[in-house]
Amino acid sequence: MRFKVLGPLEVSTAADARTVTPRAAKVRVVLSTLLVRANEVVSVDGLIDELWGEQPPRTAMTTLQVYISQLRKLLQDVQPELGRDALLTRAPGYLLRVDPGQLDLAVFEDLHRRGREELGQGDYAAAAELQRQALALWRGPLLSDTPHGSLLKSMSVRLAEARIAALEQRVRAELQLGRHQEILGELQALTTELPLHEDFHAHLMVALYRTGRQADALRTFGELRRTLVQELAIEPGRRLQQLHSRILTGDPALLQPAAKRQQRVIVDRPAAATPTDQAPSVSLTLPQFMSVEPYFTGREEQLEQLAGWLRGLPGGGCVQVTGPAGMGKTALAVSAAHRVAELFPDGRVLVGLRDEAGRPLPAERVPHAVLRALGGADRPAPSAAAARDAVHRLTEGRRLLLVLDDAVDAEQLRALLPLPTGCTTLVTGPAVLPGVEGPVLPLEELSPADARELLLTASGRTPSAHQGVEALPDEPEAASAEPAAGDVWDRLADQCERFPGALRAVAQHLALNPHRSPADLAARLSAAGSRPAALRALDEEHGRSLYAAYAAASEEVRRTARLLSLLPPEPFTSADAAVALGVPQQAAEARIRSLVAAGLLATAPDGSVHRFPPLQRLTAAEALGEEEPVRLRAALIRLSEAAADRAESAQRATRVDGLHPLDWFTRRRADLVTLLDRVHGAGLWAHVLRMADAMSAFLEALAAWDAWKHTHTLALDAATRLPDEAARARVLRSLGDLAWQRQRCEEARELYEQVLACPQADDAERSRALAGLADVRLGDGAGSVAAGLVAPALLRASGDVRGRFEAHRVLGLHALDAEGPAAAERHFRECLALAGTLDDRRLEAYARRWLVRLREGSVHPGWTEVRPGVWRGRRTVEAEASARPARRGVPSLR
Repeated sequence: MRFKVLGPLEVSTAADARTVTPRAAKVRVVLSTLLVRANEVVSVDGLIDELWGEQPPRTAMTTLQVYISQLRKLLQDVQPELGRDALLTRAPGYLLRVDPGQLDLAVFEDLHRRGREELGQGDYAAAAELQRQALALWRGPLLSDTPHGSLLKSMSVRLAEARIAALEQRVRAELQLGRHQEILGELQALTTELPLHEDFHAHLMVALYRTGRQADALRTFGELRRTLVQELAIEPGRRLQQLHSRILTGDPALLQPAAKRQQRVIVDRPAAATPTDQAPSVSLTLPQFMSVEPYFTGREEQLEQLAGWLRGLPGGGCVQVTGPAGMGKTALAVSAAHRVAELFPDGRVLVGLRDEAGRPLPAERVPHAVLRALGGADRPAPSAAAARDAVHRLTEGRRLLLVLDDAVDAEQLRALLPLPTGCTTLVTGPAVLPGVEGPVLPLEELSPADARELLLTASGRTPSAHQGVEALPDEPEAASAEPAAGDVWDRLADQCERFPGALRAVAQHLALNPHRSPADLAARLSAAGSRPAALRALDEEHGRSLYAAYAAASEEVRRTARLLSLLPPEPFTSADAAVALGVPQQAAEARIRSLVAAGLLATAPDGSVHRFPPLQRLTAAEALGEEEPVRLRAALIRLSEAAADRAESAQRATRVDGLHPLDWFTRRRADLVTLLDRVHGAGLWAHVLRMADAMSAFLEALAAWDAWKHTHTLALDAATRLPDEAARARVLRSLGDLAWQRQRCEEARELYEQVLACPQADDAERSRALAGLADVRLGDGAGSVAAGLVAPALLRASGDVRGRFEAHRVLGLHALDAEGPAAAERHFRECLALAGTLDDRRLEAYARRWLVRLREGSVHPGWTEVRPGVWRGRRTVEAEASARPARRGVPSLR
């Protein structure tokens, strides 16, 4: 099938070009929306909004399903073998699978991209032809015969801009080829159609100047300036003003196209070469090096370091810039190349090491790519070796900087390097390439200051641009709720995770929407369910970089990324990855290398740990819905078991990862709670309980009340669903401890009594519940009652070591007031022995502290440490008399 959206909607068969376009308007809207978002999931809400706007009918969901069914029937009738799998249900909506060649929009975007790349490489003829082919696909405005909702309207605006960009780049390439006379009339029409477009006016000025019409070129500038001042109260941009100055002074360099100004050096074929493997006759035509990213900012320290390395390298040296996809490696490399331009008078050449489909170039094709970028092949080289020889002959004796962009394999470089003395190589790629000597500069996210500067520079805003601005009519609270401008820019940078691609998407959106305040955009991003998707939607060109690396990866790599996104966001080891993936560590290391090569993962220089860039991690995590449920559940089981094992062992350790166990848990707490949430969401009830049990002692010791309440509420739900009454009693007792610690004594009493009323509760939980009730009574000043509660634990639960510890603890506290320090000391000595049996360092330290206080006579007169780390005001024996009337009947241990 063939789909056309660049003009009226048209659907036709591939075999006989028979038109099968749906006639019903609403069905056309659904198909159009799915086509402009081809191979992406379009949400049900988005489709309903596109169909009916803000007032959908009550039957909207059912009606949409009918339209989807009609489309599926159409696709299957036309293409039975493929139509069934073309329109898929994918949470939270639908996905239409379309091959790139089937959709004119995809063909246009590919041609436009390739043309832009060729223009950057200086191949103006190829650039002009590619953009000409792209523009020929347009038959009118986007989907001109189909009603537009919000999505299609925004897409129409974006693609109209893309069409103008393709047109502008084609005109620019034509000018570079010296075709100013041929396109003069077209430029005059374009400037009339687009009276505020500075680039077309600049091109018209150049074309007029080259045809000997200097006065008309200057008049064109004056007319544009008057229009800008009258309509927008602004002056023409600096670049246009500089062009005006050059024309005014009669700059002769403007008369000659760039393609004719390039140096051309002939290098003869070696006389002794054999006919089968001889280097081709080559000529060096150094293309114009790509310009610096217009909004490149920040990274001054790295830029200077890179430039310093390039200045200090011996001839033939190599420097690597590494980092995940979208981190700004290419922009930094290009900026560094411009900074040291004086060192390379024979040229600076950028060569991309990926093919048109985004796949890494095979090593044997790298010499051909470099030879082509140098403009040095009059005919194709017969082999990689011949192309390499030709490159070396071209560059021999020259001072040249070769930038090899996006290298993923050391073999790609070995096919070319080393270059002759005097030629330096700057390599960008996702990871350090082994065997390539030279310094390495790893890139991470921008610093907060650099991220903020990039937002301000690229958006054209100033920090105070939106302070004090009145709210728009539909946003009455905006002005009053807006925080300080500096805070807003910092918050936007944080929401972008200081990722260059995301920052540029936000900045471009603000630049194109001057009515929108940074605070409003920050609020919208905060409210978005999917931050990566929201950022991508802001600006298609820059936002696409947030998803490109993941989308271009193989399914195995994407699956690995999805499962590894279950790990905490901090750096992880290959052993951690092996747990998440369910493979041996050696196999996990191989998969990690594939993620690094795909630009989805960053690795420490020593290879010890690995890290997702935050937005790449979020992208992979949001795609977890694509994972097979069985595989996802298995990964969650492995991770929860590993987490529980680690937490349990940490309770008995003196140091964990170089930290005190409580400090270690504090650092990991949020990640453990997130994992427990996922495990509960997957219905893995037994694993929820094990994780909650393993975390319980830490949550209690740290008084992490919110996390304690959250995790154990989920654990109580899990115990109920299993059902497991013994586990339920254990969780209820922990929640009782939480209530007691928060001094909610009545709630604690009720929870402890629920434990004692549970027939399946084991002796340990009964003993601890009785100890909890005893602590409640101690707080009332009823020490004798408390002692009576725990006494059975010493008689009936001799095998329950923790129960005996709690009993002696309560009896020691009561004895301190009722009998004195000596009596209390006997009980706390028992506590110390029992804590040693339990191998519980926290309980052991608690008992030791009490023994020191008792022996040194340093017991605080007004406060007492009732439980480890929990202090309460002391209630003495004298207070007990007033407490006795409140005594309640208490269940026994059995």
